[in-house]
Amino acid sequence: MLKITIPGVEFWDEENEVFLSAKSQTITLEHSLVSLSKWESKWKKPFLTKKELSAEELLDYIRCMTLTQNVDSTVYRRLTPENLKSIRDYIDSPMTATIINEPPGGKVNREIMTSELIYYYMTANNIPFECQKWHLNRLLTLIRICGIKNGPQKKMRNSEIMRRNAALNAARRKKYHTRG
Repeated sequence: MLKITIPGVEFWDEENEVFLSAKSQTITLEHSLVSLSKWESKWKKPFLTKKELSAEELLDYIRCMTLTQNVDSTVYRRLTPENLKSIRDYIDSPMTATIINEPPGGKVNREIMTSELIYYYMTANNIPFECQKWHLNRLLTLIRICGIKNGPQKKMRNSEIMRRNAALNAARRKKYHTRG
């Protein structure tokens, strides 16, 4: 979850010819499968693509991410560049210590990832639906790990086995201060 504070502002109401002020507000955001599915059901297009979102689409996704109740819609128009950077950094964060090393020349999945496809992968891998509230990148990493662990094991070449064993033996010799 991410908490951001949107600063208050003072502005001139031309119609009533008075100064008005809007208080600062702290909102809580969650980049999750739930917010993704809300956004996709409204815009009827995939969110997880290489295409850049319009300003309106981005603001609407931030609305879909909002957990705070009864937020005035004008609050989103007052997001500062720092607020938007924090939100972008939060969305891009892996939220996990897991690193998946892809082999060079590996197969690239060109499938367009939508919320329904993610729900399918959750069901196929017996991932509980409580995980739909996890940070989306963490959930996608778990799905990738399930695919790797459930897939066929790759055989190592003899040269790779010999290199790995030599490294293990060298580490043991160093640890136990022996020569062999």
